[in-house]
Amino acid sequence: MTATQENGTAPQKKKKKRTRLISGPGMLLVWLYGVMVVGAVSRSAVQISTEFDKAPLAYSLSALAGLVYGFITYSLVRGGETARRAALVCCAAELAGVLIVGTWTLVEPSAFPDATVWSDYGMGYLFIPVLLPVSAMYWLRKAARTTTQ
Repeated sequence: MTATQENGTAPQKKKKKRTRLISGPGMLLVWLYGVMVVGAVSRSAVQISTEFDKAPLAYSLSALAGLVYGFITYSLVRGGETARRAALVCCAAELAGVLIVGTWTLVEPSAFPDATVWSDYGMGYLFIPVLLPVSAMYWLRKAARTTTQ
């Protein structure tokens, strides 16, 4: 008879520790994404509630950007391998959105009567919308390498 059978307790599994994603540069990413959440969501909320008929696509894209930023922020704070992967996919989608919308606003400016967060590759936001996902993807890939070693 084993010790666990004698005292009636089942062997406990070791709980895996979550990968911490907000150490070092990760903390700066959380702060920048948090600022972008506030900027994109508040701007789109005002625009959608007051002048949605003027540029519905632009305002909807700004709201979508705010949601994406919020999800990435949450994933970075949550930590763990699943959150890291989800944030990585979301950052790739964010970068694709910035590149598509940025190019679209340059090729066909009339499609966007008003700017979005991603217009002109985020020029209105000091190009942070195009630089942030690249930086975040680098950090998230680096975080994956450090946890597997």
